[in-house]
Amino acid sequence: MVQNIHVYNSLTGAKEPFIPIENGKVGMYCCGPTTYNYIHIGNARPLVVFDSIRRYLIYLGYDVTFVSNFTDVDDKIIDRAAVEGEEPKALADRYIAEFFPDADALGNMRADAYPKVSEHMPEIIAFVDALIDKGKAYEIDGDVYYSVAAFGSYGKLSKRSREDLLDGARVDVDQRKRDPADFALWKSSKPGEPAWDSPWGKGRPGWHIECSAMSHKYLGESFDIHGGGADLIFPHHENEIAQSEGRFGREMAKYWMHNGFITVNREKMSKSLGNFFLVREILEQFDGQVMRFYLLSAHYKSPLDFDDEKLTMAQRSLERLKNSVRAALAVVEAAASKPESTSVSADSESVIAFKDEIDKAKAAFMAAMSDDFNTALAIAALFDMARAINTYIASENQSVQALGQAAGQLTELSGVLGIELPDGSDSLGEDDTLLAPLGKLADELGIIPLDGWSVEAIMDALITLRQRFRSEKDYAGADRIRDELKALGLMIEDTTQGVRWRRV
Repeated sequence: MVQNIHVYNSLTGAKEPFIPIENGKVGMYCCGPTTYNYIHIGNARPLVVFDSIRRYLIYLGYDVTFVSNFTDVDDKIIDRAAVEGEEPKALADRYIAEFFPDADALGNMRADAYPKVSEHMPEIIAFVDALIDKGKAYEIDGDVYYSVAAFGSYGKLSKRSREDLLDGARVDVDQRKRDPADFALWKSSKPGEPAWDSPWGKGRPGWHIECSAMSHKYLGESFDIHGGGADLIFPHHENEIAQSEGRFGREMAKYWMHNGFITVNREKMSKSLGNFFLVREILEQFDGQVMRFYLLSAHYKSPLDFDDEKLTMAQRSLERLKNSVRAALAVVEAAASKPESTSVSADSESVIAFKDEIDKAKAAFMAAMSDDFNTALAIAALFDMARAINTYIASENQSVQALGQAAGQLTELSGVLGIELPDGSDSLGEDDTLLAPLGKLADELGIIPLDGWSVEAIMDALITLRQRFRSEKDYAGADRIRDELKALGLMIEDTTQGVRWRRV
């Protein structure tokens, strides 16, 4: 699928045409979590953002290799393990295992590789050794530091002056360093800490070298997209560039992409402020698809403010899209069950106008995603498509074929964002949680549910009884059925095609 894409490159500070290094293929590396806790809403944003970018590139026909690492060797892990009385590796492995249910709930595709720091020590040590050989790094008493002065373009990503670099860097107080801005590539071990053998003695890697070594192993010396949160621009990504380009003498990543911060009530999320939310805590109240919809509701570079009310709004918005598809599929299914039903000719003016609206909405979706992956505008295009479908359903005559195709198009494009809409196979008849309360209501109304009845069958019986109540002018009985179903989250709708029901 030919599509001209433009990407905002943090390295150049400009929007550029997206031209992969190798035609038809894309290599993506996204910094993953440090595994000392469950992932939080701040971790969730880059997960969802770069997954949607990956999905769109795949939709366009690119062969995408997606790599996301686990930092399972780190001071935070060591500190947390000491508090919990657990070995650091065991703690890190436990939280890596806990990562996947949360990431899956958000609708993310699995990465092609999830490299762990602990499993790539030979590559990391070889990388540090190569930097020493090239004069980019030096060893002091078992510690190895990168010489910032040896990399002339240091600071090109963060656009910081030397003074800014010193002020903003997480600089270790070590008088042995040649320059205060130099950063650790290898740290000599302290008693009781995890350690690996190296040419400089037992120790462990610094944070930044890990991603340079792992991205090189899986994607090569140079790849297309390096992604992460804006908080990683400095020092992490700046140092990755210095390491990788210092070793190989070529561009590490062609495009550097960074998502904006998440705030809570317009304040930066932090543990000290008590506004720190874990994904699994949020999942106790909201479906993962609702979280995903919310996280994609703003352009990825923009800050995004979080609170329960915004998630509730996202839930309602997502349900509107789902209901449009459900309504269209209901009309298609009703027509299929009535062979005598007629459908408007495909070349009629109304059908042509409807298809034009759908095509226009799709074009808007593609344009939004191709303009620096603007998911906010892409979602707006999905609502344009849903409105066109709703209006067409309400019209007197319809082309069932055109309606079915439109519903399929809306479902397909939503799926490009990882947002799941009904496809006709998600029958509520499989929802066992509704069987007991519906069976109780049917029993109270004199309907005797048979063994093996499904939700669909009980609903059909309740709707038939409601229709009988209405024909007999027993409006209280009809209203009772409507109200009790609504309390269960089920809505009855009287339409020109007959009575429909859906989840509210």
